[in-house]
Amino acid sequence: MGVSKYIVWMQDVGLGDVARVGGKNASLGELMAGVGKAGVNIPGGFIVTAHAYRYVLEANNLNAFVKTTLKGLDVDDVKELAKRGKKIRDKIASAKLPPDLVGEIVSGYRAMEKQYGKHVDVAVRSSATAEDLPDASFAGQQETYLGIQGADAVLKAVRHTFASLFNDRAISYRVEKSYSHIDVALSVGVQKMVRAGEGTSGVMFTLDTETGFKDIVLITASYGLGELIVQGRVSPDEYIVFKPTLRTFPKPIISKSLGAKEAKMVYARANEKVDISRVKEIKTSADERARFALSDREILTLAKWADLIEKHYTKRKGSWSPMDIEWAKDKDGTLYILQARPETVQVKKDATMFREYLMRGKPRKLLAKGISVGHSIVSGRARVIHHTDEAHDFKKGEILVTKMTDPDWGPIMKRAVAIVTDSGGRTSHAAIVSRELGIPAIVGAHDATKNIKTGDEITIDVSGSEGRIYPGKMRFTVTEQNIKALPKIKTKLMLNLASPDMAFGYAHLPVKGVGLAREEFIIASYIGIHPLACLHFKMLPPDLKKRVENKTRGWNDPKQYYIDKLAFGIAKIAAAFYPNQVIVRFSDFKSNEYAGLIGGDIYEPKEENPMIGWRGASRYYDPKFRAAFALEIKAFKKVREEMGLTNVIPMVPFCRTLAEAEKVLSLMKEDGLVPMSLAKNKKDGVKTIMMCEIPSNVILAEKFLNYFDGFSIGSNDLTQLSLGLDRDSGTIASVGNENDPAIRKLIGDAIAICKRRKKYSGICGQGPSDLPDFGDFLVRNGIESMSLNPDSVIKTLMRIAKLEKKLRR
Repeated sequence: MGVSKYIVWMQDVGLGDVARVGGKNASLGELMAGVGKAGVNIPGGFIVTAHAYRYVLEANNLNAFVKTTLKGLDVDDVKELAKRGKKIRDKIASAKLPPDLVGEIVSGYRAMEKQYGKHVDVAVRSSATAEDLPDASFAGQQETYLGIQGADAVLKAVRHTFASLFNDRAISYRVEKSYSHIDVALSVGVQKMVRAGEGTSGVMFTLDTETGFKDIVLITASYGLGELIVQGRVSPDEYIVFKPTLRTFPKPIISKSLGAKEAKMVYARANEKVDISRVKEIKTSADERARFALSDREILTLAKWADLIEKHYTKRKGSWSPMDIEWAKDKDGTLYILQARPETVQVKKDATMFREYLMRGKPRKLLAKGISVGHSIVSGRARVIHHTDEAHDFKKGEILVTKMTDPDWGPIMKRAVAIVTDSGGRTSHAAIVSRELGIPAIVGAHDATKNIKTGDEITIDVSGSEGRIYPGKMRFTVTEQNIKALPKIKTKLMLNLASPDMAFGYAHLPVKGVGLAREEFIIASYIGIHPLACLHFKMLPPDLKKRVENKTRGWNDPKQYYIDKLAFGIAKIAAAFYPNQVIVRFSDFKSNEYAGLIGGDIYEPKEENPMIGWRGASRYYDPKFRAAFALEIKAFKKVREEMGLTNVIPMVPFCRTLAEAEKVLSLMKEDGLVPMSLAKNKKDGVKTIMMCEIPSNVILAEKFLNYFDGFSIGSNDLTQLSLGLDRDSGTIASVGNENDPAIRKLIGDAIAICKRRKKYSGICGQGPSDLPDFGDFLVRNGIESMSLNPDSVIKTLMRIAKLEKKLRR
């Protein structure tokens, strides 16, 4: 093929060619040159340039027509916007392509046939010249046509792609961003089609999309072509991979969540009546919905590619450039990268500002829940809309509640104060646009459109990773703090953290890790099954078997499900604060709490006072629970040895006697998690902490510290056991707290012995969060660290800074 005026091959362009080939196509060429040689698969093809688009408009005298048609348009008038947009699209779609342009496009397709075979399938994708710029994202506004075969079909798809520059959402967006309709042009990528209709596809980000946390790759996956994920019409699988250990440890997958994957987009048969895209939507099978769409090997391959792409763009840009990447797996199992663009939302945010939303009062009822997008709380009137035809009813400041959104919903979404969709995941259209607009959203809320009625006053809470919708107008407070402006202190502040899903959001707090991560929350919320029910699954009665099977979908073995889910929960917390120390307490459920898990009533005794019953260390070596404790050890080993999160430190709770200490540490060694005190070479051992929460722990502190590498003081239990209180009893709650002289004496002694033995001393009770003067006492006694609830970190830090300054005088 000779010199071309209107087409160029993808491998011949890069980021410097945006004006000629648009952002998306320029990025594809950049990928081929930058990471293609490193083994990243990118399907090739050619580009119809922006010059060709302008040529078509000029040849058909359409520039003046566009200007006249859009003159005086109010984009908030949805009906008028739709009418004028269609008028322009119809005109461009029916325009004649000049013969020399037709010749070049046909020649390009013929060249692809020589490379890939006769009648090669291609994807015809739009690429706007203002797309994927730092201050704007045109992604998803124009059309993509999939599975196109034959030169005539390619020509038709090119015309329709040109016309899509005047989709309603694109017109509205250009007006909002003050871009000229005539100055923005469109190029078209004609790319080898990946046969994902019979494979899988998805989207991945090289950061956490809600918090901006940098150290992960977030991957979503579903069956078939990727349009349904982007449109939010399916709830995909979600995988999280930890970047810092991606190339040094075997399997740094720190989370796997099974999505519903309700449907898939596939190729339509040749004899079926279909539109230009030659695709159709079908339901997935029960088997497809019950298993993960990607293997662990495929997850890690994609994560490594994403990391390579981010590094290339970061080097090219000269500053951190997180990426938004589309991928697909062909029916033959080969993975490909289809698109990559810089992420444009989180990268702009000021990570030094910490804003926290806190609900006041207890909600009366939960209407629906789903995946949080954003980080805020907002109230307003709901309006349930099922189709864009109802857009004229939507008033500015209302909460949009719908089944799903696609790019046509853009004008409505801009007027909403919050958005709720029944379907979709974190990479769906509704989620992406909500982030860009700065609007809180809840996606994948299932029955929201059934449970919420138009006119209802509702509150949307996306302050955590699980978005919740409550009836009425709830009260809440907002606090904001510039992290960089905070003073430096000597006392280490750490977090008390239960929910792994909250960890990334707290990662930039001024703390040195986590002083207490509770396994109980992970077991209750992530797993929900008694460990012995997982171990004895085959012996369970049929009704319980069914409940366990439903919970463990995606896993063949309930035992492995328990290990993996526990490991994922621990790993998310550890990843957020890596490489700082994260102390994870072995399970400390009481018997009545364990009984509340699926199957728990079979295995748990009825105790008069579970608070001082079969809990903590006494469980681990008991023959009735020994196998369950082994599952916890395996989860720890998975986190440390497979994921590389060696900052995880195990902690033994409620260890009453020295004999119990010896038994538990011996079991840990037996299962391969060797405590430092039992390791032949201390460097090979695992630092192990003990909860100091029983008077015997302080009385025999010197001897307990022969077994353990430090104390984490549990002031709640130490107070109740020393003063003879039942902390669950409101009647005697006022008798005493951590400020009681006896408790201060015990805690002061424990800190002093740790200091003398050069061992860790920390506190993880509620005391420092609730009692500021008790916190002062701890600082004066030289405690190494104080573990606090997230909402009290900043105010405690300010108080300690003043005290430390005073003590230095």
